[in-house]
Amino acid sequence: MSTDLASLTGIDVPTGLLIGGEWTNGGGGQLPVTDPATEDTLAEVADGSEQDGLAAVGAAYDALPNWAATPARQRAECLRRAFDLMTSRAEPFARLMAAENGKSLRDARAEVTYAAEFFRWYSEEAVRIDGNLTTAPVAGNKILVTRQPIGVSVLVTPWNFPAAMATRKIGPALAAGCSVVLKPAEDTPLTALALAALLEEAGVPAGVVNVVSTSRPGPVVAAMMADPRVRKLSFTGSTEVGRQLLRQAADTVLSCSMELGGNAPFIVFEDADLDAAIEGAMIAKMRNGGEACTAANRFYVHEAVAAEFTARLADRFGRLTLGPGLDESTDVGPLVNEATRTKVAGLVDGVAGDGAKVVLGGQAPDRRGYFYQPTVIDQVPATAAITGQEIFGPVAPVIRFSDEQQALSYANNTEYGLVSYVYTRDLARGLRVSEALETGMVGLNRGLVSDPAAPFGGVKQSGLGREGGHDGLLEYLETKYIAADW
Repeated sequence: MSTDLASLTGIDVPTGLLIGGEWTNGGGGQLPVTDPATEDTLAEVADGSEQDGLAAVGAAYDALPNWAATPARQRAECLRRAFDLMTSRAEPFARLMAAENGKSLRDARAEVTYAAEFFRWYSEEAVRIDGNLTTAPVAGNKILVTRQPIGVSVLVTPWNFPAAMATRKIGPALAAGCSVVLKPAEDTPLTALALAALLEEAGVPAGVVNVVSTSRPGPVVAAMMADPRVRKLSFTGSTEVGRQLLRQAADTVLSCSMELGGNAPFIVFEDADLDAAIEGAMIAKMRNGGEACTAANRFYVHEAVAAEFTARLADRFGRLTLGPGLDESTDVGPLVNEATRTKVAGLVDGVAGDGAKVVLGGQAPDRRGYFYQPTVIDQVPATAAITGQEIFGPVAPVIRFSDEQQALSYANNTEYGLVSYVYTRDLARGLRVSEALETGMVGLNRGLVSDPAAPFGGVKQSGLGREGGHDGLLEYLETKYIAADW
């Protein structure tokens, strides 16, 4: 069954590939987009081929010189207009994401606000590309440092935040003077196509932003990466795929920004404000239904407060309404597809078999759509398989600890290092633990860390580079040193 997308969401979405300012059907046929709440087809979009990807690279390369030479203020004004347009159409964009991704309207509305802010932030950063002039202390010659656009950038985004992950890459790339090819996730291409149309309307010149949706992301991205005209890859997705892309990038020594998997510990000490910790847990775990790389994945709770924390968390989870994202009463929508639900169910069944206690949920309801019940699990062994990988669903495993060093040992025992959460009333302990945690970000008595003005990114196998803040702009700039003497 197919859906009338415009009447459902209130927004007209192009369904072709955007290459060089032209919307085209490409050469790969059609790619169906499924509503995860109903399993019905929302729309069909063009299914791009390797040749389409290379055509998009060519269009971006042709557009690059003029865009790079465009005064920063003009580039900034395009981004500011994009912010204004997106803000004025917040509700249609939210409905579009709720339809193709499954997230609740509350989460989708929050994402639109967050996503649009990257356009505004980088409209301000575009005019602050700095350099410096110093004198060499020995030779006395001048050291002139400038920054220039890195060049054609391939942007690969995931399905869980289809607007924000696109704007978080497009914003700094355009601010820096780069042209881009966006390859959205095959589960959620509609939001990316709507954003591309919006950027056209905002005055971004033809060829500066190109979009290629495809059901064959591996071959299409590989073809673009092998093209010497491409000088940047920015990827958000799994660590497994990130490793493969880094191997491919070695062939052309391609500059890479990688925002990869997470396995976030949420540490609650015995002196924590439990009211604040529960509120933070609801945000850190249930934002986007748990389908976030920043989602709290492992709850390490001091044994003195673990029983109370678990009972209160289960009570809050139990009051959440499961339903279609487009329903105003929904708190938790479906997972994005059947494969994701099967993985989540397998992790829960596995830890229950290890002796953990399922306090709430633990099943997929008997209904259409890729739903899974909000689930709380207590008495989870510290070595359980569920603690070693991203759950990417509404499941909270609770592991008990006895002292600070044990909590740190548990938290750092992972190849990932994206974000951690710490709750304690002791500021000295909070800062001490934050420094000792092997993650790129820490939420100290706070369940939300994402902010367009902050450098987002991880350490270890959670990624390379940063997105957001001034650091995010630098990812799309090359530093050039000019030795001079006058």
